[in-house]
Amino acid sequence: MREEPELSAGPRLAVTERTRLRRAREKGRTARADLDEVLAAGFLCHLGVVVDGVPMVVPTVYGVDGDTLYLHGSVASRSLVQAPDSTVCVTVTQVDGIVLARSVFEHSINYRSAMVYGIPRAVTEPEEKLAGLRALTERCAPGQWDYARRPNRRELAATTLLALNLDEASVKVRTGPPDDGDGPDAALGLWAGVVPVTTVHGAPLPDPALPADVDIPPHIGALARRGPR
Repeated sequence: MREEPELSAGPRLAVTERTRLRRAREKGRTARADLDEVLAAGFLCHLGVVVDGVPMVVPTVYGVDGDTLYLHGSVASRSLVQAPDSTVCVTVTQVDGIVLARSVFEHSINYRSAMVYGIPRAVTEPEEKLAGLRALTERCAPGQWDYARRPNRRELAATTLLALNLDEASVKVRTGPPDDGDGPDAALGLWAGVVPVTTVHGAPLPDPALPADVDIPPHIGALARRGPR
C-alpha cells in the first residue's frame, strides 16, 4: 500500500534542486502548513554544517517567529560561528510509531520530518536577539520568558543566535500500517502493525537548592499536564 501525498490548502513550499524528492515521493508534503506543523511539534533540531572541510551535525534548540527559524548556542561553538558563512541544513524529526511488518525488510517508522536549507545570518541587533531568544524559550516552555530573569548584556554577548529563513524546505511524512498486508508474507500468520511512540512531559523535579516554600508556577504545571507532542 502506497501513500498518496495530502494536498493541504494554503501557501505551498517552493520545490528546488535541494528539496526535490528523488525517492519515496509519495511521502512528500509541499504545503507550508505541513512545515509549520512539524516545527510546532518539537523544540530540538540538528544543524548540519561543514567546519574546516569536515561535516558536523550538532543538536540544538530552535524557535520560530513567522518565516524565521532561530538557532541558539555559545559564541565558542565552532559550528554556529562558521554557519553564517556557508549553506547549512537544519533537520527536525518527530517519531510517531514503529512499523513492524511480517518481514524485517518491510519494517519502517512513522514520522514527520522537515529539512530547511539556507545561509543563516548572525543576529546582532539587540531587539531581534531578545525576540529570537524569546521564541526559543517559549518553544521549550510556554510562559517561561515572562517568569524567569531576562538575559543581561554579558549573557547576550556570550550567546550566538542564528536566523534562517524558511523559504527553502522539504517535508516528508510516513503514516499508516506496514506495506506487506496484501503481499505473499501476509500468509505467514505473523503479527504486524504499529507501536505508537509519543513524547510526554513528566512531573516537574525541583532543584535541590530550591527553598521548600517556592511553588511550581502555573505555566510549568500546565506544561506537565500537556498531552503527547
